[in-house]
Amino acid sequence: MTDYAGDVGIDADAIKHSDTGGDLDATRETQVGRFTEWFRVRPTALHFWEVLATDERLVFCFAGQSFSSALLRADMGTRTRDVLGECTIDEALVLSDRNFAVSLADLEAISLRKGTRTRKARLTIEWIVDGDRESWTLSNTKGGEEGIGVVENLSSHRAYADTSIEVETPRLAFF
Repeated sequence: MTDYAGDVGIDADAIKHSDTGGDLDATRETQVGRFTEWFRVRPTALHFWEVLATDERLVFCFAGQSFSSALLRADMGTRTRDVLGECTIDEALVLSDRNFAVSLADLEAISLRKGTRTRKARLTIEWIVDGDRESWTLSNTKGGEEGIGVVENLSSHRAYADTSIEVETPRLAFF
């Protein structure tokens, strides 16, 4: 494994590989999809996130941040994405204190709005926390996968049967 962990503030001792190759966690949790290269806009920064979808939960993994100014903007999540590709789900969850998981029982909706030439794809995920609805909207990076295949895979997966999942095509798709 390439030692990127120290470069992004990750405790390298927290990363231990299993014999399962990373797809199957020690708890028998199976990864069924991954939304990669997405960011959340904050007032002064862009926070890069990876979302790992399993048959039990969604795991939000903080991949890095960058200034939101166009002059200072850079995708700082590349090294963390590489580390996440080699981790089990439980290992990915402890890589950063910002990482968190949402159980499928609390998950309400996953909505993907396809990107156009002038607009980035948007992924909106809604879940229930202590009786209140939480919603995150993530935008796709320029080099990221749009996630249509992941959403379609989740919509047909039995574990996501109680979740509202949709892919929205913009009305004026040529813009």
